[in-house]
Amino acid sequence: MSQTAQAVVQNLVDRAVKLGDRQLAADIRAFAAQRQFGLVFEHNRPERLRLYGKPIMKGDVVQVLPERGKKEDSNSQLLWFVNTVRGGVADLKPYQSPSYDENECEPRSVAVDDVVPVAEYDQPIYAGLKETGRVERGGDKPYQVVINGENYHALETLAFAYAGKVDCIYIDPPYNTGARDWKYNNDYVDGSDAYRHSKWLAFMERRLKLAKQLLNPNDSVLIVTIDEKEYARLELLLESVFPNATGIQTVSITINKNGVARGNQFKRADEYAVFCFFGTAAPCQVDRRLYSVEFGELEEKVADDASSSRSQRKVRWEWLLRGGPNAARTARPNLFYPIYIDEETATIKELGASLPLEQDWTKIPTKTGLRAVWPIRTDGREATWRISQNALQAKLDRGCAKVGEYNKKSDRYSLLYLGDSQEERLKNGEIKLIGKAEDGSLLLEEQGERSAIPTTVWSGTQFSAGEYGSRYIKKFIGDRRFTFPKSLYATELSIASVVADKPDALIVDFFSGSGTTAHAVMRLNHQDGGRRRSISVTNNEVSEDESKKLTKRGLRQGDPEWEALGICQYVTKPRVTAAITGKTPEGDPIKGDYKFTDEFPMADGFEENAVFFDLTYADPDAVELGVAFEEIAPLLWLRAGSRGSIIKHEQPGFAMVDAYAVLFDFASVGAFIDAVKQNASIGCAYVITDDTARYASVKAQLPGVDVVRLYENYLQSFKIAAEDAVR
Repeated sequence: MSQTAQAVVQNLVDRAVKLGDRQLAADIRAFAAQRQFGLVFEHNRPERLRLYGKPIMKGDVVQVLPERGKKEDSNSQLLWFVNTVRGGVADLKPYQSPSYDENECEPRSVAVDDVVPVAEYDQPIYAGLKETGRVERGGDKPYQVVINGENYHALETLAFAYAGKVDCIYIDPPYNTGARDWKYNNDYVDGSDAYRHSKWLAFMERRLKLAKQLLNPNDSVLIVTIDEKEYARLELLLESVFPNATGIQTVSITINKNGVARGNQFKRADEYAVFCFFGTAAPCQVDRRLYSVEFGELEEKVADDASSSRSQRKVRWEWLLRGGPNAARTARPNLFYPIYIDEETATIKELGASLPLEQDWTKIPTKTGLRAVWPIRTDGREATWRISQNALQAKLDRGCAKVGEYNKKSDRYSLLYLGDSQEERLKNGEIKLIGKAEDGSLLLEEQGERSAIPTTVWSGTQFSAGEYGSRYIKKFIGDRRFTFPKSLYATELSIASVVADKPDALIVDFFSGSGTTAHAVMRLNHQDGGRRRSISVTNNEVSEDESKKLTKRGLRQGDPEWEALGICQYVTKPRVTAAITGKTPEGDPIKGDYKFTDEFPMADGFEENAVFFDLTYADPDAVELGVAFEEIAPLLWLRAGSRGSIIKHEQPGFAMVDAYAVLFDFASVGAFIDAVKQNASIGCAYVITDDTARYASVKAQLPGVDVVRLYENYLQSFKIAAEDAVR
């Protein structure tokens, strides 16, 4: 029942009670409970999910794939029950579905390679993750995570790690335009489908209910982008699924100022972003000049609100260490020199001479009482500083250079300086000087008029989907096609407007597509030194046109050649990797500069880490026998903050890494508790036991640590019963 309908019913009940007719009030409540109000559709319209990659086992419900070279038809939608599996052949009998499309065919035998398991909603699923690659340039920063898999099951799986912990969910779901751009039950939905809207609403409702479990109810935001085809139904659906939302507001974003033809209709020039706020969440201040004022008049910042955490106006200092492929020592030998610092006072004391290429910097003697900091990247590569000794000394004299943070784990100092553009802004009053720090560096503050809350209309050139969506992707991954990508800056502003004041925010996107959300999160981190994390979930489907071409070649989904052209493998992973490394998949430096919010060469990349996983499905019989720990290892790491190392295998007694520990054998419980207590970086401890009393005992001895119980048959802890999510 919608909020409006609830209000009407409650008003009638109140009036009946006021009149003294409590029976009438009860009758009204009973009548309302039996009726649907607001948005009415077939909520539980069946949705079947194929589990590509799951081994075929006795008891599975499966579909028979069409012959190679032939397209999907009605026969490939029929359900079969696996009686036995032997010698690579599955004996099948018709499966009488509790929903619809009953199979009345005769039993048959089919090669296991020609069938695929199907998830019915009354069947449990045991999900895990398998790592497929990573890129590391961010030192001890948490990882940006990309998961290839069906997003419904991925969301169920993520609930273990992130229930109630997510700060922002940003999704760009299928728009249901009728253009056959999304599938329901493995079949494209087009404009002729009489149930098109009900299918879309049921599809979205199930996933939004799972998303609700992830969001922090006290302070979080859900952002959903959509166009005019479904935005009205979407708003009603959000109101129904999230009656606890403190506010639902829609922003119009001009993505093509010239418009796109819609037959005999108005040209489409914009789309919408619907923001749902929960708890104390509210829009953040954003820098109006960095984003430009083209997106409309902005609400000016309240000057006397300096006590609010949302009003902190930090001035950006640049990293002195140059990044990107052009940062190598060989490119600019004259910018490879030592900077001597006093560690006690955290100040720069002296600048050394440039070192010729043939000289080994590790052989240069240090200076008494000082530490030499060389332009060496986190992976050990020799780089350069961004400016010369003379330029740096001049900035030091003006208080425009300083020693930044010290990373204890890597034993590294960051060195910072104020860019020329920032110094120019300081001169003309856009940045205010409020004093000097003990090290002599300037204490600066952005002037209030630069920071404001965006309006509900965004119309700047930076939101162009063509210029900063489609054409931007080509810079990173070349001619690999992806239809309708979002403008990087539209996504960036959407997310920044709700987490700009949360440098450690967790952002989830379960319709990740090309990876724009992960890209935007890394840009935000670059701007303020944040450690925000993103979880991007996408599938590995191919487009309809590509599917036809591959089918004609005798290929099917699951074949290596087919999978190599799927969204995740062909677009998402290469784009996220390229954004971090600053290089295309071919190894060439990315051409061009980022614009608007943070202008620097794309070839510089980001000081970030990313890891890629495939969602896996385990056999229920194997779970009962005690499935391999490797299946769930990444899930434990995710819950512990997705930073540092992963405990990938069972070990005698217990194991401990950067952020968490696992007790495998309860005989080692004493040593385990002592080790956790002595390591302040351990925030999560997993106890594998079927004994409730033992688990409670460990939990009681580790106050302040997130102590989590795992059953001895591991994946039982991650059992997904899909019917629970649609109640």
